[in-house]
Amino acid sequence: MPDHFAPAGQLACGSSTGARRRALQAVFCFVGISLASWVTRTPAIRESLHASTAQMGLVLFGLSAGSMTGILSAGALVRRFGTKAVITGGAALVVTGLAVLGGSTALQLPSGAFGGLLLFGLGMGSFEIATNIEGAEIERIAGRPLMPQLHGTFSAGTVAGSVLGLVFTRAGVDVLWHLLAAAVVGAGIVAVSAPSIPAGFAVSRRPIEHGGGSAVRDQLRLWKQRRIALLGCVVLGMALAEGAANDWLPLLMVDAHGFDPAGGSLLFAAFAAAMTAGRFAGGRLLRRFSRAVVVRSSAVCAGTGLAVVIGTPFPSLAVVGVVFWGLGTSLGFPLALSAAGDGDGDTTARVGAVATAGYLAFLVGPPLLGLLGDHFGLRYAMLVVLALIGCAAATAAAVRPER
Repeated sequence: MPDHFAPAGQLACGSSTGARRRALQAVFCFVGISLASWVTRTPAIRESLHASTAQMGLVLFGLSAGSMTGILSAGALVRRFGTKAVITGGAALVVTGLAVLGGSTALQLPSGAFGGLLLFGLGMGSFEIATNIEGAEIERIAGRPLMPQLHGTFSAGTVAGSVLGLVFTRAGVDVLWHLLAAAVVGAGIVAVSAPSIPAGFAVSRRPIEHGGGSAVRDQLRLWKQRRIALLGCVVLGMALAEGAANDWLPLLMVDAHGFDPAGGSLLFAAFAAAMTAGRFAGGRLLRRFSRAVVVRSSAVCAGTGLAVVIGTPFPSLAVVGVVFWGLGTSLGFPLALSAAGDGDGDTTARVGAVATAGYLAFLVGPPLLGLLGDHFGLRYAMLVVLALIGCAAATAAAVRPER
């Protein structure tokens, strides 16, 4: 650990590594529940807002813009206040965003829905960077791969949120009450878990330069490193594969394959369940195969599943494609972040830089896919995602440990 970071062992006094890991898993789960809660209701949200596919893309752009703002500011916030403060602050914004999105849907206000997703994205972007920095440190202390397991709890949260979304959709529960309930549950999870996360980790002892120019220059210096750039390519493709499903899978299955809204929610739950299974199997796979082999195989699996969803005229075969899409998407993002945390030097900066590439996918993905979907249909808009998954497979060797 470089000398400008406070030693992790000192910071963890009174809070064991195991408790720290469990607390982080709980907040990862909270984000998964929150995300799935509104994703499964996107058909109902679209109907309430009377929005076209392109207009829904613009509403979802609020999530992207908020996410990018959150991740670009997260590094400076973590250095100034530490991971715990950024995690809890981000969680508060996520809870607020859910409540605003639910209220705006009830009032049929697209601009309000945009604002709710903006708050949600702002909280999620800063939260994700801080939790991944915290997770990389726990993984370093434990001396074994833990990122797939941590991200697996996020996926488990999306499964739980998806099942609840399906139940509420079938029962005709209003979007407002669904999202308010998710907000209350999420606030409770964070309140119980936060005390086990040590305060002060990753606070910089160096003077912090004011203004965004320094942060941008630091990012550019890192992106000049070949390995960071290639890891960013892996994350970009695999994050877009995951993000496209988060944003569009229920609508894709409704529009392209004729499922009803409840069926679209069920298939998102199947995607999330497949991704969860893949992440919890990640540790066993890494004991048998190299990280590069696992990431490349994951990308091929995701690409194959998405290609089936795009190309098949048979709804039953599209369901199989969704499962392969979820399995393949499971490990690319967390393993690329593990690779970014390898070695000495400023882990915070490296993990933050590589994670930024993932959120670029969230920035350009929803509006781009929405606009393409409006002209060509969502099925064919997903060809963009398929191409970037191919790029991730081609650059997977970058996740090998540094020599």
